[in-house]
Amino acid sequence: MLNEPRIHIQVQSTYVESQSQPEQQRFVFAYTVLIRNLGHSPVQLISRYWRITNSDGHRIEIQGEGVVGEQPLIPPGAEYRYSSGTILETPLGTMEGYYEMIDHNGRPFQAPIPVFRLAIPTLIN
Repeated sequence: MLNEPRIHIQVQSTYVESQSQPEQQRFVFAYTVLIRNLGHSPVQLISRYWRITNSDGHRIEIQGEGVVGEQPLIPPGAEYRYSSGTILETPLGTMEGYYEMIDHNGRPFQAPIPVFRLAIPTLIN
């Protein structure tokens, strides 16, 4: 479909050593998400879904309205960036999910968030 929304999502994660306590199995990670609207019409982010998995295979799911307290409207050709964070019990894990969005006609659609790695720097080869 020619008018179908085209959303590109990039995520960059970093280990927050100053807030982590490895001896207590607390590893803090920050991540920055860049959402680009490559379509020809505005879109609005309504809610989010995350699946966070640590290296022991423990998985949690998080759902909620918007991101960082906002439900941004992203014009065509524009981008929206935000930062957030999560805590793992292991030094390695992954996150993935999707955003529930609506197009300019109010039709809902999902924009997938590709899986990305959470890892302390000493684990990265």
